[in-house]
Amino acid sequence: MPTRRDVIIQAALAGALAAPAASLAAAQPLVPGKKPPPPTEAVWIDGKPPALNAGQTWGVPWPQGALNRKQTFRAKSADGSAVALQTWPLAYWPDGSLKWTAHAVGAGEIGERLTIEPGRVGPDASGAGAPSVRVTESAAAVEVSTGPATWRFPRVGSALIASATRGGREVLRNVRLVLRTQDTPEIDQTPVARKTFESTLDKVTVEQSGPVRAVIRVEGRHKSGDRAWAPFIVRFYAYAGADSLRMMHTFIFDGDAAKDFICGLGVTADVPMTDELYDRHVRFTGQDEGQNTGLWAEAVKPLTGLRRDAGKAFRDAQIAGRKTPPVDRMPAPVRAGLHLIPDWGDFLLSQPTADGFTIRKRTAPGHGWIHADGGQRASGVAYVGGAAGGAAIGLGNFWRAPPTALEIRNAAGEVAQLTAWLWSPDAPVMDTRFYHDGLGMETHAQETEGLNITYEDYEKNWGTPTGVARTTELRLWALDTTPARERFPLMAQLNDRPPRLMATPERIHAAGVLGAWSLPDRGTPVKARIEDRQDQLLNYYLGQIEQRRWYGFWDYGDVMHSYDVDRHVWRYDIGGFAWDNSELSTDLWLWLSFLRGGRADVFRMAEAMTRHTGEVDVYHVGPYRGLGTRHGVQHWGDSSKQPRVSNAIYRRIYYYLTADERVGDLMRDLLDGDEALTRVNIGRKLQNDTWPKGEVRASFGTDWSSLCGAWFTEWERTGDPRWRDRIVAGMKTIAALQRQWFAGSAAYDVKTGKFSGTGDRLGVSHLNAAFGAPEIHVEMLALIREPAYDKAWLDYCRWYNASRDEQAAQFGQPLGGNGLRQGHSRLTAYAAWRLGDKALAERAWKEFFGRGVVEDLNLSTATKHFAGPDVLNPVDEAAGVTTNGTAQWGLAAIMNLALVSEALPASA
Repeated sequence: MPTRRDVIIQAALAGALAAPAASLAAAQPLVPGKKPPPPTEAVWIDGKPPALNAGQTWGVPWPQGALNRKQTFRAKSADGSAVALQTWPLAYWPDGSLKWTAHAVGAGEIGERLTIEPGRVGPDASGAGAPSVRVTESAAAVEVSTGPATWRFPRVGSALIASATRGGREVLRNVRLVLRTQDTPEIDQTPVARKTFESTLDKVTVEQSGPVRAVIRVEGRHKSGDRAWAPFIVRFYAYAGADSLRMMHTFIFDGDAAKDFICGLGVTADVPMTDELYDRHVRFTGQDEGQNTGLWAEAVKPLTGLRRDAGKAFRDAQIAGRKTPPVDRMPAPVRAGLHLIPDWGDFLLSQPTADGFTIRKRTAPGHGWIHADGGQRASGVAYVGGAAGGAAIGLGNFWRAPPTALEIRNAAGEVAQLTAWLWSPDAPVMDTRFYHDGLGMETHAQETEGLNITYEDYEKNWGTPTGVARTTELRLWALDTTPARERFPLMAQLNDRPPRLMATPERIHAAGVLGAWSLPDRGTPVKARIEDRQDQLLNYYLGQIEQRRWYGFWDYGDVMHSYDVDRHVWRYDIGGFAWDNSELSTDLWLWLSFLRGGRADVFRMAEAMTRHTGEVDVYHVGPYRGLGTRHGVQHWGDSSKQPRVSNAIYRRIYYYLTADERVGDLMRDLLDGDEALTRVNIGRKLQNDTWPKGEVRASFGTDWSSLCGAWFTEWERTGDPRWRDRIVAGMKTIAALQRQWFAGSAAYDVKTGKFSGTGDRLGVSHLNAAFGAPEIHVEMLALIREPAYDKAWLDYCRWYNASRDEQAAQFGQPLGGNGLRQGHSRLTAYAAWRLGDKALAERAWKEFFGRGVVEDLNLSTATKHFAGPDVLNPVDEAAGVTTNGTAQWGLAAIMNLALVSEALPASA
């Protein structure tokens, strides 16, 4: 028999459903016809202007109804001067008003902040004679001029960039991709057959054509003979006034792990060399330490250190990288002996690990390499050229994603080759084979037994890398002379820590976007304790990346899942306890943490995770396309392939903050992600009457809610009602099931997006709402009115964490599998907020502070330091921390503070 409290709650629920869905976007109501939003500031996330700005792009949110889709904008720098601005829409509210806009400004100084506001661009916006980007298209090529440089992109052939010119002189040509393979991983297994594949173009597209920013997209494959494989997508970003291009390089591994062993993956360019040999220069940047960044700088033919002095004027000019005086001013003995000074043609900086690099050089092939120098962490920029011009290339995250290298060949010849190696030929081959032989597991029963021992969901032939991808940021400079030595540290900073303009947390929050989050508030002891815990956990993981060396080509950006206190290491080699692969929404925790605090270090950690988890942990081609891989020893090793990992909600915050086209592609590629359920039966090891054989089923949380993230985002981005309708189809049919969300899953029609069946059995899983479902529902239910589904979701939020007695009274039995109570406290908080139920709000905080994973751990006292023979390197250990617990604790804290902070006791 319902209690009085049940009656009150049901009445409140009915009232909530009768009114428009509660919307966080209503926090700052602005509607057409009212005063437009105030000017919006964009600030540097590092807290100060960069020494070198090569162009910026960032996103800005707007409250619902504030601006129509045709709104124009203008920008001003910190000193009030007009700045040329390029604007385009990223997303719309359901009423058609702007939700997110992207903005771009060109290269050069703009001060500590930039202000944008609605309005038309004035005639002085670009300034007299200020550069703009000009794009010219023809059947043969696309030509882009930024002011300082002109870049030519051919439509066919192997070169991504045919040439780059400065002042009419060609300083760079034939930029292409190179991939080297061998057919066996160990060189002692003879004979070893090696092949070199070069880029071949399939399609060149102008995605943006200025006036401030142009984007050129190049697609193709790596080809040798009759074989073309390893598809690539490369975008080049040209900004007005910049002498460099930003380059985003994506390659997809679609080969055979047992046969295709990559022993070199790079971007190479030809650099015409016309200066005298003693006026030719090679530069490598050292460790990025601001103005103290190191520089290795030498000439092809050195004039210093000779037995016969070439003279101070010659020595000083060569050291500075300037053109030397006329040769007839050189002392006669040196001039006569120039041919006896070796010409150094080849140079190699190799970074095999995150902890060290070496520099070698030689005169020419066929002669020995000599050691030149070395260091710890190179910042990844190389240059070759002279007084008449030259080129530089920068490889982002150079030391964080080894094995990498920078190479210069034939600097003493007519054309030098400048290469950035994403996978260095100097390193062991890329071996992507599965790491064990199956250990005798042949049946699902045996695989389940293995899962119970190591937590690895193994299945023969499913742990394949075929279809995963990797995206890397690079930069190309076309230069009219050798840059001064003091300029190279600025180039290193631009490459190693790209500066970012961003709207402030306060401004983003005021727009009412991206769900339920609030700004940090330490107004009471308990609030301060929660905020301190958030900072401790963020700092702990940032520190663990460095202490545990979570670096490498395939690994950088991810963190580990669980810890081994006996070995004092994370469980890197124990099945499903190793790499996290987005398990329990670590990505989302980091992005919401950045939104709240605006910390640059958190942004870069989250950015690296987005790049990694969206590329390496997800399949982009092949039978598993659209699915991601569960956590494991290898990122692709686990046999559980699910939408919960490819989840668009983990990418969309980064997309809206940066307008990054590649991440936009990744989310759009998931629009037909449910089709993968017809190819991969996620419940194949659970074939019973709950998961009937041959039936396509989808869980409501880990599958359908994850797919809703892609559909909802596409609806925002385009306004196309098909994607809203796709969501509604699922909502209506879930609500029609007897147990609704408590059924857990149901038969699913990929064509219609509808669920079917009676749904009369309880099927509650602690994971269903652990992969972004609460966060995407906050946004969906604020904008999509489906009363029956609204009630179904609120019921799930209310009853999941209820007491066993309350559950038994409601369902006839307690719910099984309702773990992760602390993380699910945010569902209770959401129900309390929607219903205005104070008792539920208080219950949410009791659940949050109840017994769980992280809440009793004070990291400032529980973290222990280990050094000496107990460990390889000194480390900090917080034995009670798991990434699952951290992510769910952090997400619950963020949502609970946003929705029911008034119910939080002032003190513990």
